Amino acid sequence: MAKAHANSWEVTDEFWARVEPLVPKVQRDPNKVYKRSAGAGRPPKPARLVFEAIVYVLRTGCQWKALPAERFGSASAVHQKFMDWSKAGFFEEIWKAGLAEYNELEGISWRWQSIDGAMFKAPLAQETVGPNPTDRGKKWEQAAPAGGRAWRPVVAGGHRRQRARCDADRDGA
Repeated sequence: MAKAHANSWEVTDEFWARVEPLVPKVQRDPNKVYKRSAGAGRPPKPARLVFEAIVYVLRTGCQWKALPAERFGSASAVHQKFMDWSKAGFFEEIWKAGLAEYNELEGISWRWQSIDGAMFKAPLAQETVGPNPTDRGKKWEQAAPAGGRAWRPVVAGGHRRQRARCDADRDGA
C-alpha cells in the first residue's frame, strides 16, 4: 500500500535519478600506502541513504548527533560523508543543476537579482522560555538594603589572628 504523503526529507526516485549522477565517486589515492586492501572493512553506506540523512538534517534543523540511528545509522559517518561531498563540490553542483533546470522551466531574470534577510530574536521566545538565568543583574545595580547603607564587613589590616598572637607573646615576655 502506498503512503498518502511523503515526509519532506524523503528523497523520491525521480529526484534521486537527477542527483545520483552528481554524487562524487570514492577514489583511492595511488600515492598513499593503505593498511587494508580495497573493499576491506565495513561496507560504505548507500549514497541515497546518506543523501536522505543530509536532507533530514537540513529540513528538520536537528543536530548531526540527533539523526535517528535506526533509520540512518551512525551520525558521525553521515557527517563525514557530508564533509567529503562538500569538499568535492557536490552541493554546489546540485545548486547549479537546480538553477539551470529552473531557468529552462520558468526563466531567471539574470539582469536584476536581490537578496533579503533579517536576524532578530524570536518574538515569542521570552514568553515560552523565560528570562535568561545569566541576566540577573550586577551587585552594583541592585537596590541598597533598607537603612541606606550596604553591608560591608570591617576587617583590620593584616592578619588579625597573627597580630593577636604577636601581641600576646610581647605582653607575656
